Amino acid sequence: MNEIKRVIWMRDFLPDDHRFFTFLKKVYRHELRKNWYRRISTPLLEYTSTLEKVYAGTDIMKKTVYSFVDDDGVALSLRSDAAVWVLRAYVDANMSEEIQPIHFYHIDRYFRKDSLWVESWLKQFYTIWGEVIGEQDPILDVQQIYINYKILSSIGLDGKYELVINSFWNKKEIEKYKEELRNFYENKKHLLSPESIENLEKNPFMLLVSSLEDEQILARQAPSAVKFLKKESKEYYTKMKKYLDILWIPYREDHTLVHLLQYYNNSVWKLALKDTGKNLVVGGRYDMMAEKMGYEQEIPASGFTVRIERIIKILKENNINIKSKDRIDLYFVQLGDEAKEIVLPLSLEARAKWINTLSSLWTPSLKEQMLKAQRIGAKFVVIVGVMEARSGKFQVRNMEAGTQAEIKKEELIEYIIEKIGKEKLDFYDPAKELLIGKA
Repeated sequence: MNEIKRVIWMRDFLPDDHRFFTFLKKVYRHELRKNWYRRISTPLLEYTSTLEKVYAGTDIMKKTVYSFVDDDGVALSLRSDAAVWVLRAYVDANMSEEIQPIHFYHIDRYFRKDSLWVESWLKQFYTIWGEVIGEQDPILDVQQIYINYKILSSIGLDGKYELVINSFWNKKEIEKYKEELRNFYENKKHLLSPESIENLEKNPFMLLVSSLEDEQILARQAPSAVKFLKKESKEYYTKMKKYLDILWIPYREDHTLVHLLQYYNNSVWKLALKDTGKNLVVGGRYDMMAEKMGYEQEIPASGFTVRIERIIKILKENNINIKSKDRIDLYFVQLGDEAKEIVLPLSLEARAKWINTLSSLWTPSLKEQMLKAQRIGAKFVVIVGVMEARSGKFQVRNMEAGTQAEIKKEELIEYIIEKIGKEKLDFYDPAKELLIGKA
């Protein structure tokens, strides 16, 4: 019989991974909501024709995007990033009629054939995206940097990462810079790989992000885009750095930090680990994307993406622990059918009285049930066997103190409340707390 395995270039998000993922989602949601970001969800699929317009002139459709034709002959593509999807949704819903700018955040799964943006073997991955659409101002870029800078420091990574920035060109400046790069590499072709020689004509920016050591040395010597900026772009970059200085956010300028997609402009930045250079968050401005998609004019837009899987891995490697809010105050252990008939309604009554309660309603041994109670950190364990079910008197074990008491069934709930304290009861009920009115 063949062994059943997961798809090799995908991974399961196990409960412990979700504990960290939930933590990151809560931290980001809290900070983004304070800055008036609103959550948006887009379909998993988009028309391939839309992406072909955006990525025209590149090999991204071939190397990155998963595309297929469905049974009706419609060409569709799996979501590979949020930027195209969210901007399409913005236009689709006529959000330009609302007060600008509009802040979005997006938490979901993405699919890519390549491994440029995620851990080397992952083709499906989770990430958090932030987007601001409808206004062009460097202060918006800096606000996004600040949000991520603050969050990474708050979750235990302070001092482990750095901010790297670069100015991107606009469409008037891009051709001039391409020509300067080609001139720089012209007499150095003997040092380039065949692939880089080919890229020199197609997209010379590829040489700035080469993974080959010799080409990385050349890239550091290559001319900087900043030297070719016109007045408007230069002012944008100067203001961006000024706002960073005002917020006391240190940064390092690096002219090899580029985005290979040519709808980006004005700014590109990343928060990366100091020791390995691996990206934790990447951001930039992409006002020209709308025209690429086929709209009549540019739509100001900037955003960032958070490398969730990489951050979770780093948190674990650094032994950064996450508190569990799923505490169990009361755990029922039952032995036999008569005990189950008692435990089932009694455990529900305990939950109705705001006690965090868990019941072992299946049929493992007493030893296994007690072992689970220890593993989940239950404060009180109630043992109900046949004798207890018939007598109405239960053995209640205080797991922290190591003591045990016999308590009558009708007194059990109040006894537990008194022991754990009313202030520690779990009164949270989203249906009551968040619902404004009922139909």
